[in-house]
Amino acid sequence: MSTAVSHQISLFRFQVESRRLDEGALRILESVLAWDDYKSLDGVVCILKQFMRHESLRIIEEIAGKAAEHKLLIVDFLVRVFALIGDTEITYIPVQVAVILMVEAGGNSCLALRYEALLMREQKAICDQRLLVSYSEWLTFAEHSLESGFCSIAKKACEKALLCFDVNIVDDPENYFVIEKIKNLKDVAVISASSKSVQAQAATYFKNKNIQQNSQGSYVPVEAKSSGSTLFRDGIKRRHRRQLDEYRHLKLSGITDGNMQNILVGQYAK
Repeated sequence: MSTAVSHQISLFRFQVESRRLDEGALRILESVLAWDDYKSLDGVVCILKQFMRHESLRIIEEIAGKAAEHKLLIVDFLVRVFALIGDTEITYIPVQVAVILMVEAGGNSCLALRYEALLMREQKAICDQRLLVSYSEWLTFAEHSLESGFCSIAKKACEKALLCFDVNIVDDPENYFVIEKIKNLKDVAVISASSKSVQAQAATYFKNKNIQQNSQGSYVPVEAKSSGSTLFRDGIKRRHRRQLDEYRHLKLSGITDGNMQNILVGQYAK
């Protein structure tokens, strides 16, 4: 091992042990991993994995009483380190972290960190195939995202999972089954996202309609005198608008009723 690389490794360890968990420490780690002696690098990476697994436990214990924002920054650093060193056990960061994030940060941050780590590994895999994200990792993440209500993220994760399959191996029965499962999950995510969008539009529509009706009832309008033909045309317009509102209401009610949940469950069960 060269003196320069040995120095960088010692410097990285010092940064972590001193709890200087910042971008500077990450850059030092990246410089170590850029070493072109691949045989020796494997041993270095193994040592770094063991070191970080040990230190991560101590770090998590130390931040137990810190604010949620501080915890998120520290966990983000740990996730990025594990992604850089190619530790496929990204979830090795202990269960205590997930509990901390779920309770104090609303639960969504844990998924965000996992997504960032997967994307980082995918980017680094261009230079190091050991960092490749498997279809099963994307599929698991997609399922967790959908369960948490992040339909668009689940859809993207499914697309990432499908890209893991080579076109030439789709004929394999086992791969075909997995691909169909991923496609079904993606369809569920798309339908769920559409359903939420329609529900949101319906809620906004009826809210605006109620506000408009209340504001109209709060004062007595003074209308200018109009000709008979004008009043007739205005009456037709109001009638058509009322019919359109009723049609939209019935259509939105049909889309957003309780049967949508049964459709989603039935499709995902295929």
